[in-house]
Amino acid sequence: MAKNKLSEDDSALFRQHVGTVKRIDNDRVLLKSKSEIKTQTIEKKSFEEALFFKEELLSAEDKLSFVRSGTPKSILKKLRRGYFDIEDGLDLHGLSITEAKRYLSRFLDESVHIQCRCVHIIHGKGYGSKNRHPVLKNEVNTWLKQHLEVEAFCSAPIKEGGTGAVFVLLFENYA
Repeated sequence: MAKNKLSEDDSALFRQHVGTVKRIDNDRVLLKSKSEIKTQTIEKKSFEEALFFKEELLSAEDKLSFVRSGTPKSILKKLRRGYFDIEDGLDLHGLSITEAKRYLSRFLDESVHIQCRCVHIIHGKGYGSKNRHPVLKNEVNTWLKQHLEVEAFCSAPIKEGGTGAVFVLLFENYA
């Protein structure tokens, strides 16, 4: 099939409206500046070895919600409404903090590796722990915010664990 050729007048009109064009060598969008990427690379430490800060303690019925800076808030609304298919899950019930951290780290790394977009993590409400305080829920809330591949997360709907579980949205991997 022969290509359609533009007349000189059409070509000139096109150039007049479009202006100067710079050739792009790839089709990937750079969402972060080069300085942000360099800073993240320098500061990035192993998820399991990072020093974590403590936030305000959550109760068993508090809802979790987080969206990474630069991500549209509409993503969180879609996550809450079940727009994304849950591709894998992890249950942390009954694990110590150390075990939970290790399992969560491995699970997230593997999920990113196999290009999962959305996963389900059950952390529990803490009714079985001392003082009925949700220890793992608080830790998971902190750990997920610090994992660079987590784009957003929110408490799951009641039928999926409610405030004892989260849906986690991972950044899309185009590698």
